[in-house]
Amino acid sequence: MKENWNLLGHNWAVDMLRQHVSNGTQRHAYLFTGSRAVGRRSLALAFARALTCVQPPAPGAFCGSCRECRQIAKMQHPDLSIIQAEKEGGMLKVEQIRELRKSVLLAPYQAKYKIILLLRFQEANPSSANALLKTLEEAPSKVILLLTADNAEQLLPTIVSRCEVLRLRPVPTPKLETYLREKGADENKAEFLAHLSSGRPGYALSLLQDETELELRRETIEEFKMLLSASRVKKFDYAQKLSKDKEEFRATLLLWLSLWRDVMLYSAGDKKSIVNIDQRELIDILSVQLSFSEAKRLLESAEKGIGQLKRNVNARLLAENILLDFPKN
Repeated sequence: MKENWNLLGHNWAVDMLRQHVSNGTQRHAYLFTGSRAVGRRSLALAFARALTCVQPPAPGAFCGSCRECRQIAKMQHPDLSIIQAEKEGGMLKVEQIRELRKSVLLAPYQAKYKIILLLRFQEANPSSANALLKTLEEAPSKVILLLTADNAEQLLPTIVSRCEVLRLRPVPTPKLETYLREKGADENKAEFLAHLSSGRPGYALSLLQDETELELRRETIEEFKMLLSASRVKKFDYAQKLSKDKEEFRATLLLWLSLWRDVMLYSAGDKKSIVNIDQRELIDILSVQLSFSEAKRLLESAEKGIGQLKRNVNARLLAENILLDFPKN
């Protein structure tokens, strides 16, 4: 995979960026979009290494062993700034962008360029986004800004228009299965993780290396099954528990969303595209019990709940409303 910057997938994006580096035609700002762990940050960092490598083995490539490459890989290069919200799902503050605006005016310390990596920029508040817009308009030629976001529609159109946009797609499941087997997974584990990660290499690899999240998922699915036949009182008790930790609440809603999506696909006759392949029996039962439109409504309820959590609604009331819509076995 060396010719692809040691990345899995996104060959077209690597080819384009390699050409920009080898021709000296790199833009001053790039926006990498796609779902979490699909490879946005990995691609941005590989691009940064290609831009700064002092002994590239080929035009647009990077050696991986020079000081610049090693420091960029560790995200500890003096000319690399990482800007992001304190936690995933948090908020990127305007003060962080104001500090950035000061640093971009300084010349690079040791590399050809000063590279600014703004991760999950969809988490920027309006003041932060407007502050970055000014930076984009006034950034010196030796500064390259690399933004990542879930999708371009979440950002100000004026920011998107000033960036080269690369929309990354999930890696095909068979290709990801092969990759996971090469990393030590057996055939069944590789198939399971490739589906569960929805073609996101970073997420699949993290699940392979640390099964903590898989154990938490198993527990959450058992609770989901219990809730399907729970009384109103038990649902309210669970809602109270869920509302105490918004990060846990958000993670639970994401899992529910994926389950309802699978039920909806089953209801529509598509049994090959589901994510939770270890829960086929549950999904089959629910697809018989629910119509396509009912499954879609439950999916949209979970999706809407994730958005409402970001707007600081009453978490307990939100959880109660979602749970009261659950079907009963």
